[in-house]
Amino acid sequence: MREVDYRKTMSKEANTETFQIPLSFSGKRADVAFSHLLSGLTRSQIRKLIDEGLILVEGKPTKPSKKLSGGETVSVTLLPPQPIEAKPQDIPVEVLYEDDDVVVVNKPAGLTVHPGAGIKEGTLVNALLYRCKWLSGIGGKIRPGIVHRLDKDTSGVMVVAKNDFAHQLLINQFKSREVKKSYVALVLGKVKEESGYFSTPIGRHPTNRIKMSTKAKTGKEALTLWKVIKRYEEVTMVEAKPKTGRTHQIRVHFADNGYPLLGDRVYGSRKHNSDFLNAVSRKLGRHALHASTIGFVHPRSGDYLEFQAPLSEDMKEVIKTLESRLAE
Repeated sequence: MREVDYRKTMSKEANTETFQIPLSFSGKRADVAFSHLLSGLTRSQIRKLIDEGLILVEGKPTKPSKKLSGGETVSVTLLPPQPIEAKPQDIPVEVLYEDDDVVVVNKPAGLTVHPGAGIKEGTLVNALLYRCKWLSGIGGKIRPGIVHRLDKDTSGVMVVAKNDFAHQLLINQFKSREVKKSYVALVLGKVKEESGYFSTPIGRHPTNRIKMSTKAKTGKEALTLWKVIKRYEEVTMVEAKPKTGRTHQIRVHFADNGYPLLGDRVYGSRKHNSDFLNAVSRKLGRHALHASTIGFVHPRSGDYLEFQAPLSEDMKEVIKTLESRLAE
């Protein structure tokens, strides 16, 4: 049975595709089967289509957990991208690379990626809408082109899709963990080993819903590789390579293993026993995390591209302070 490739069916009008479930998918959950058969759609997009009754099995709405027999006729209606509601704003953003399909930026700390609850403007999306006439609409009204995110107070490199074709293929690369990502972090304490990994699942904190935690009852797989770059008196500089994309993954993994990020008021301490750490935390004014490298396969050319964002000036200043104390 053919795989339905939704990269080829995107249009300005609703599009419906009909196909049969292969017998080899007998006994599989509907959402699992659809994630294999509907190329170009993420698991969350498929779940949303099911919830909205846009995926029908034998002409009837289905549930994600429905067990399939194989041979059923399935129809999928893909709605056109929603109109973009975020407004263009002239906000300076450093562009590292741009072509007809993607734009790679060096996001400054303090800039939210896209509008959300209580935030309607002043975001990276607003800035890119001003710079780029066309952005992918598949991300929705407030997240056009966004295929991954950085926390507001995390600086560094990001890739954004400029059209639906690029959006679908980049989403697939993130989903299949083909995108190379590396970060530089300053963590509190003396990390014992030179390198290692954290593999504890991450989910919503059981009591504090704004936080993530490795102690969640329904945590999802999370893997972070790391190695020490340099050791300072009370701080360790590390390189972190997340192999999964859980919310706050690096911050949670290091904090839950006893090494919270410098300046992280959510997962670390608001006040330190050390006057020196209090001073450098205030000087930085955010958690010390910078997305330094991203590598991906270009959605149209198929070439592997890799981009680096130099350390932000505020982290450079803190590192200079740490170096000075080390030299005393």
